[in-house]
Amino acid sequence: MASVDECRQALQELAARLDRHSEVQGRIDLDRTLACRITDLDTAFHGRIEGGRLVGLTDGDDPTAKIALSTSSDDLVALVHGQLDMAKAVAARRVSIKANPFDLMKLRKML
Repeated sequence: MASVDECRQALQELAARLDRHSEVQGRIDLDRTLACRITDLDTAFHGRIEGGRLVGLTDGDDPTAKIALSTSSDDLVALVHGQLDMAKAVAARRVSIKANPFDLMKLRKML
């Protein structure tokens, strides 16, 4: 099981990757609050997606987040490091994403 610090680091790596990607690919018109809930650690992180970037990442849950991702600590780290495919993880119910369908399509472009 990954630690809270490893999960925080993985999300910071994801934020840096999205930042580099948005500079190369251009802005994605998506401005939503995001919550990432780590089920096996009973912890969460939240931030905001703005123009294809993940900003303001901090500890704690946001129950009103427009996009909510729930997964285990190991699966989060594996996703960020490219060891687990997002589509397969969702299909296998290892990852749960709650968002409206249009936001899901935009998220897919970002990842």
